[in-house]
Amino acid sequence: MNIAIIGYGKMGHEIEKAARAKGMHIISIIDPNSSSANYREIDEESLHNVDVCIDFTEPSTVMENIKKISRLGKNMVVGTTGWYNHIEEAKKIVNQNNIGFIYASNFSIGVNIFFKIIENAAKIINNVDAYDVFGYELHHGKKLDAPSGTAKTIEQILVKNIHRKKEVPFAAVRSGTIPGTHVVGFDNAADTIELKHTARNREGFAMGAIMAAEWINGKKGFYEINDMMKEIIGD
Repeated sequence: MNIAIIGYGKMGHEIEKAARAKGMHIISIIDPNSSSANYREIDEESLHNVDVCIDFTEPSTVMENIKKISRLGKNMVVGTTGWYNHIEEAKKIVNQNNIGFIYASNFSIGVNIFFKIIENAAKIINNVDAYDVFGYELHHGKKLDAPSGTAKTIEQILVKNIHRKKEVPFAAVRSGTIPGTHVVGFDNAADTIELKHTARNREGFAMGAIMAAEWINGKKGFYEINDMMKEIIGD
């Protein structure tokens, strides 16, 4: 399979390592701000013979990237977060251009198992009114969005399954080189229950994105990572 890496920051480098380990062919590394990239722009030349593009860029650029890549008929994996207020627009673009598209707030397989654990716990807590819910997350100082896309996904899971909760605000810390930690807690006067996921490095995110690229290759339509995870861990 031939891929293009869009964005050559820390995640772009991890994607490159994971792709090479899987024997994928990296046709293009596209980043206007990196001297190590072999292309600076998304165009017909840089995506020639590419099967799937993997985007880890910035919230401010991702929609323009989706438009360009869709028009060129290439499938996409989007791991960039902070653009979800444009989901419906992105879905329309994808369907109009008849490509395959998958996105996630977090491509780590471990995090997506964590989501399932939170969902099951929330269904139990829904029946026990004594417990309140809280959450917080920690990331490196260069992460732009706060709270994280992962935290927003967790909040959606909690609100959907704990009917008395209309929102679950997440506290966010940005410092140092922390890859990512997310904590959900259920608290009452007697005790506290905490669920926690800690990423040791970015390898898990990259491996999940590569799995998503393999999964979306040859498909058409607009997908979330849940669609892929159903095939891995079931409903």
